[in-house]
Amino acid sequence: MTTIYFIRHAEPDYNNHDDLIRPLTEKGKSDVELVNKFLEDKQIDIVLSSPFLRALETVNGIADKINRNVIIVDDFRERIVDSCWIEDFDAFSLKQWNDFDYKLSDGECLREVQKRNINALNKVLFEYENKNIVIGSHGTALSTVINYYDDTYGYNDFNKIRRLMPWIVKFTFDAEQFVNIEKINVFGNL
Repeated sequence: MTTIYFIRHAEPDYNNHDDLIRPLTEKGKSDVELVNKFLEDKQIDIVLSSPFLRALETVNGIADKINRNVIIVDDFRERIVDSCWIEDFDAFSLKQWNDFDYKLSDGECLREVQKRNINALNKVLFEYENKNIVIGSHGTALSTVINYYDDTYGYNDFNKIRRLMPWIVKFTFDAEQFVNIEKINVFGNL
């Protein structure tokens, strides 16, 4: 069995509008310890991440604990919304979840994000079969992965986790065959 823990990053500093280098807030950095504590007995073999700083900062601790470098996988990055900051993110997200092909001129639609992330995941499943894997991820990207395996997961589910950072979703596979999803709130039952 292959176990993959997708780790949605901890709280980022939204004062920085540059997706690539947006860091974690002090609260986010503190909350990373909840992730590390959860993963400490999971016998993690490999740590992968989106190239975005907030995802890397969220999984660096577990990589350090297992004495491994984080492997950057560009295709696990978050969706590109547009070349400018979107003020009404709620309306934009609803449009995207209602139409997986909707996108702004310089952005990606959810179908593209899902395809990119699933292709990257399939490569990971092939390369690291029977391993315990951590992947530093993002809310929308991870939600499209969940939707791929559970098409009932939609906007309302995404909206419920929008402010839940960090968040862990455990996927279990038998070779490349999907077995199970488990959603884990490291803050407990809030």
